[in-house]
Amino acid sequence: MSMTAQRPEARSKADGIDYEELIQKDRISGSLYTSEAVYRDELEKIFYGGWVYIGHESEVAKPGQYVRRTIGEVPVLLVRTREGKITVLKNRCTHRGNMLCVQQKGSLKNFTCAYHGWVFGLDGKLLDVPYPGGFRHDPAEYGLKVLPLIDSYRGFVFASFSPDAGSLDDHLGNGKLLIDRALQMSPTQEIKLTAGWVRHKIRGNWKMLPENDTDGYHVNFVHSSFGRVIRSQYDEAALAPEESLKSLTIDWGNGHTELDFSPSYVGEMAWLGLSDSSRYPEYVRAMEEAYGHEKAHEILAKGPPHAVIFPNLFLGEMNIVMFEPLGVNECVQWHTPLLLGGVPDEVNIRILRQSEGALGPSAFLLADDGVISERQQIALRSGDAWLDLSRGEEREEVRADGVRLGHVTDETTNRGFWHQYRKVMTRNAAATR
Repeated sequence: MSMTAQRPEARSKADGIDYEELIQKDRISGSLYTSEAVYRDELEKIFYGGWVYIGHESEVAKPGQYVRRTIGEVPVLLVRTREGKITVLKNRCTHRGNMLCVQQKGSLKNFTCAYHGWVFGLDGKLLDVPYPGGFRHDPAEYGLKVLPLIDSYRGFVFASFSPDAGSLDDHLGNGKLLIDRALQMSPTQEIKLTAGWVRHKIRGNWKMLPENDTDGYHVNFVHSSFGRVIRSQYDEAALAPEESLKSLTIDWGNGHTELDFSPSYVGEMAWLGLSDSSRYPEYVRAMEEAYGHEKAHEILAKGPPHAVIFPNLFLGEMNIVMFEPLGVNECVQWHTPLLLGGVPDEVNIRILRQSEGALGPSAFLLADDGVISERQQIALRSGDAWLDLSRGEEREEVRADGVRLGHVTDETTNRGFWHQYRKVMTRNAAATR
């Protein structure tokens, strides 16, 4: 089919959406970013029918603690019950649909609806109905909805509305290696997501965020002013001439993708903006005691991952990022610094300041990426564009385990994301919300 032979617009749900046509080996249709029918289909198959990242156990460390989250467009609560169990509940009263919790986080003995005073336990069970003489139902049938699949990997909590989503282990696949690497930055292999979250609304489709975060081709152009003003770990990793760049794009499978900057780092702790690790000797000693000298310095040199866990989690070096869709033309990026357990406070303070500089309200990087996403969304409104994803396909290396490696400027990661997207969108996925 020629580029101009026909408009590749997504058809309505009633007609069926041909994802095999819209997502080809090396190009995708612009309608995937602008079609309301595609967006609604994504909510059902990706956000309600599959596993999504919810939060971290450190955010609800004590019984009674909760944080608000959203899966797709459904408000939920990540809760630590009285018994210390992690659960995920719909943040919606079963009486008249009122949102139970409006604060982003808190600690409660029970959930009480502000509309009519219904009381629910931390496990979702209906405990009390004011003026019970008018209530004729079985309380067991009016508890808060508990998501059927809730699981965690090393403190990272995922959930699904669909009991048929399979195991978290299968969903994560090689993504577990990426989470492991993030935890290795701590000598106790503990992280704390307790610094608070910053949210940025972007007038672009949510898929632009995971695409961009593991795209190494744009760095030299979108972030050129940053590169001119600030000396950073990205200078050798992504801002040098093509033939001298050593960083990699990696498709780990299952839609999990990475920009591996570590081959380009000069000196230990380059990932923290340092030329060597001598500034934090206590941290280095703690790492050596935990891992042994050789392994500790290997970790300090390689640093944390810069990787997306499909569909909504970004391990952004020393940041944790979540992607939240708001509609076909809007999304929210959440971020919080990845604070380490077992390290001196000064290390976590530097991580916090680095997070502010990269992703905060007046940061150097996120604003650039947000503007590009919004311009893309405007330019794609007609839905008739084709977006090319072929860069570097012929020079990819495919390992024996199926992992694909590319040059840092190649679109290996973008292809990996979209091939998984096509796989998910072409299978049946039903979930009860």
